[in-house]
Amino acid sequence: MSRVSKSSIPKVSLISDFKEITKMRLSLSVVFSSLAGYLLGAEVVDYQILLLLAFGGYFMVGASNAFNQIIERDLDALMERTKNRPIPAGRLSVNSAFILASVFTVFGISILYIINPQTAMFGAISIFLYTSVYTPLKTKTPLSVFVGAIPGAIPFMLGWVAATDDFGIEPGTLFMLQFFWQFPHFWAIGWFLHDDYKKAGFNMLPTGKRDKSTAVQVILYTVWTILVSILPVFGFTGELQLTIVGAIVVFLIGLVMLYYGFQLFRKRTELAARQLMLASVIYITLVQIVYVLDKFIR
Repeated sequence: MSRVSKSSIPKVSLISDFKEITKMRLSLSVVFSSLAGYLLGAEVVDYQILLLLAFGGYFMVGASNAFNQIIERDLDALMERTKNRPIPAGRLSVNSAFILASVFTVFGISILYIINPQTAMFGAISIFLYTSVYTPLKTKTPLSVFVGAIPGAIPFMLGWVAATDDFGIEPGTLFMLQFFWQFPHFWAIGWFLHDDYKKAGFNMLPTGKRDKSTAVQVILYTVWTILVSILPVFGFTGELQLTIVGAIVVFLIGLVMLYYGFQLFRKRTELAARQLMLASVIYITLVQIVYVLDKFIR
C-alpha cells in the first residue's frame, strides 16, 4: 500500500506543476473565448477546426505563461502567491521550462497555421507582446496593463479569424469588448494583491494606489465595456449581430459588473476588489455565451 502511495506522489506533482506552469485555468478560459469567437464567425461549424483551435490556443497561452514564469522567476520567489510555483520552488529547472515553452510555441503556431495563416499570425503576436513587452513592463509602469490588454483581448477575436480567415469590423468589435474588459478585471486583481505585488516591485494600479481615482477608472472602463458589448444591436458591426433581447441581457449583465465597480469606489476594500474580480470573470463568460446563443436561436 505504501509502495503505491509513494509511486503516485511524483505523478501528482508533475500534473500539478504542469497545470501551474501553463496556468491551466487561465489557459482554458482563453480557449473558451476563442471557441466562442469561432462559433460567432462560422457559417457552418467545423468540429475539426474547433479541436485545432482548442489545442493550438492552449499551447500558445501555455507557452506565454511558461515564458512569463521563466522571466519572473526571481520576482515570483518574493511573493506569497507565486513563491511555490515550479521554477522558484526548485521543482522545475529553467532549461526544462524553456524547452516546454519552446515546444508549446512551435506546436501552437503550427496548429493555428493549419487553420489559416492569419490565425497563426495573431497567435504569434499575442505570445510576443505578452512575453517580450508586457512582462518586462510590469515592474516599470502601470501602463503595462494597457499593453497586456492587447494579447489578453486577442483570443475572442482569434476565433472569428479562425472561422473566416478575415479581419474586419466583426473581430475588431470582439477585440474591443475584451480589451476594455481587461482593465477593471486586472485592476481589481491589482487592488487586492497590491501588497504582495509590491514585494516584487509590481505596480498594476493606474495611480499606483488603492484610491478613489483608481476606482473611478475602473468604473469608466466598465462603462466602455458595456457600451461596446451592445454595439452589435445597432447594425454597425457587419455580420456580428445581436437581437434586442440579447442586447438587453448583455446590458443587464454589464450593470451587475458596474454595481461591483461602484462598490469598490464606495468601500475601497480588498473584499470589494475580490468581488469585482469574480463579477468580471462571470461577466465575460456570460456575455460570450449570450452572444453565441443569440446567434443560434434568433
